[in-house]
Amino acid sequence: MRTRPWVPWLYLTPGLLLMIVFLVYPAINNFIISFHGRLAREFVGLANYEYIFTDDRMIGVLGNQVLWLLLYVPIVVLLGVVLAVLLDRVRYERISKGLIFMPMGIQAVGAGIVWKFVYAYAPKGEEQIGLFNAITTSLGGNPIAWLIERSINDFMIIIVAIWIWTGFSLVFSSAAYKALPRDVREAARIDGANEWQVFWRVTIPMMRIPIMTITFTMIAFALKLFDEIWVMTGGNFGTHILSTKMFESVKATNYGRASAIAVVILMAIIPAIIYNIRLYRQRGVF
Repeated sequence: MRTRPWVPWLYLTPGLLLMIVFLVYPAINNFIISFHGRLAREFVGLANYEYIFTDDRMIGVLGNQVLWLLLYVPIVVLLGVVLAVLLDRVRYERISKGLIFMPMGIQAVGAGIVWKFVYAYAPKGEEQIGLFNAITTSLGGNPIAWLIERSINDFMIIIVAIWIWTGFSLVFSSAAYKALPRDVREAARIDGANEWQVFWRVTIPMMRIPIMTITFTMIAFALKLFDEIWVMTGGNFGTHILSTKMFESVKATNYGRASAIAVVILMAIIPAIIYNIRLYRQRGVF
């Protein structure tokens, strides 16, 4: 039968056109705008990028972003893997996984509102409607402004994000764990390995690709996470990260700075994507 090399392109063309219109062109245009000033009119060269990496407030934003990457990502990934291993051995596995995954069914905005009430603060002597402060004052302590106190507010928001996304990590980790050959783990136990050694030296290496995939996904989420922070603090009290700062720049009609921040976020994600692709190619996935 005569082959028609143009037929595959006929099927690919609509998708490619959509990608060019909605992904490629906006990315290129955004990169161009990043070299312009307010309202994207005057050309300012590298001034926007200089602002990102030299301005004191932006240095704080970058510090917050690094904090998210160092805490949120590994905790979510590790919790997902650990829970997948532990819950695989209990009779109420499905119920437990359902409860842990349940926060994923809540919109991030809704979760932010719920936790904002949990962290609600009122001065000492007034009625505390926030759960945490109600517990704190009932134990004789003073109420704490969880979302205002600079030393802890980032950590409190990170807790919310972990609560939401641990279910995502658990589902993927559980699927990968159940696909592992059990005879390898049993052989390790017969050779004298305890459960801790089996977990770190057998299970984790065998789940390397799924774990790396979850990690890169969480890195992308951490870089573009927005709703929880904006709903709970609006980026105030030193809680801005790159995505919220980008939105604030858009609100201030400083499109050049907003575009430059978007470029920085994209550049931060690309290495993770490249490494992920190489990892899968090494294992012959594609």
